[in-house]
Amino acid sequence: MSKYKPFSDKQIKVLTWWLHPTVSEKYNAVIADGSVRSGKTMSMSNGFVFWAMSRFEGQNFAICGKTVGSCYRNVIKPLIQMISGRYQVKYLRSENLMTVSLGTRVNYFYIFGGRDESSQDLIQGITLAGVLLDEVALMPRSFVEQALARCSVAGSRFWFNCNPDTPHHWFYKEWIKKAEKKKAMYLHFNMDDNLTLSREVKERYKTLYTGTFYDRYIKGLWVAADGLIYPMFSEDKCVVPTEKRTYRMYYVSIDYGTLNPFSAGLWGLCGTTWYRVDEYYYDGRNSGRLLTDEEYYENLTSFINGRPIRAIIVDPSAASFITLIRRRGKYAVMTANNNVIDGIRATATALISGRIKFNDCCKNTFEEFKSYVWDTKRAESTGEDKPIKQNDHAMDDIRYFVNTILERHSGAVNLRR
Repeated sequence: MSKYKPFSDKQIKVLTWWLHPTVSEKYNAVIADGSVRSGKTMSMSNGFVFWAMSRFEGQNFAICGKTVGSCYRNVIKPLIQMISGRYQVKYLRSENLMTVSLGTRVNYFYIFGGRDESSQDLIQGITLAGVLLDEVALMPRSFVEQALARCSVAGSRFWFNCNPDTPHHWFYKEWIKKAEKKKAMYLHFNMDDNLTLSREVKERYKTLYTGTFYDRYIKGLWVAADGLIYPMFSEDKCVVPTEKRTYRMYYVSIDYGTLNPFSAGLWGLCGTTWYRVDEYYYDGRNSGRLLTDEEYYENLTSFINGRPIRAIIVDPSAASFITLIRRRGKYAVMTANNNVIDGIRATATALISGRIKFNDCCKNTFEEFKSYVWDTKRAESTGEDKPIKQNDHAMDDIRYFVNTILERHSGAVNLRR
């Protein structure tokens, strides 16, 4: 049986703020933000259920994550383990419903995913006595506001939990900066607020991040993404000689372009490290001649040069080229996971940990690393982190590989916990 460490002061405050009449009457919401592994998710989810079971009977509640799957993995599964000694808990995965009871008292906790704008439709119509929004900074505003609007039962409360994002983010501006006006109790967590973490573990987490992501996920700051996207890339640490190695599997990742450059990377696994063995880079604009899908396919076949490729991962917008590869039947093809920010985080982590290396023949790749920067003007106007869409074709195909293949083979660090 696991041994639990004592709760920190902030965790206790999250767990018990609603017990004190003067505090409970003052606040309609609680917000916990801060660094990864700071213990906020555990205390928020437990506190939410304790509050619901103490204050209500026969009511509906919502527990929301970016997706139902991530919510189950990060919130519901550990929550059930922790509260099963106190309550009777039943989870119906087919209905995304957790039923919690104590004696004759029972409440219903529905699980929702706030992936995109259409997600607001999923939560319409239900009447709630409270909502817990985990990873709220990853959810669209329309979903969050629809969830809050469903909380019409007397005494309902809002529970928000997240890691920091850009200071232009709507949640930071509308809730954290206006916490007092919104009658929200705001608590900022860091890793020292999680008493289960040893000093060694905290130091290990600190080595996983750099730049913007270090400020956000270790310091817990709402800071703007500025400057180079991959400042941790250096040829001294990340580039190796192009030499013969024994690779036990191969993949190719492609960012498709006609007028813009077409970038392909050949990846080989040697030991526990993935190497960008070689690159194919064709710039139709600079070359003065655009290539057809058929010509790209023939050049790609020469580039692969008979190697046993497990799959080709292709830019999801390149529908015609994906169709061509499938029609030819020689190679398996996969549509790339094109989540930009998750892919950048995962690539940054892979660079820092040394899970990916680059043969020194990949010259175009190195040039792009030097000029791949954040779009600060876009962040100011939209509240979103985005790279400037220039000199990013090798950067995109690397991100496709990391997001689609590398995370599958070695298990990603969950950056949001």
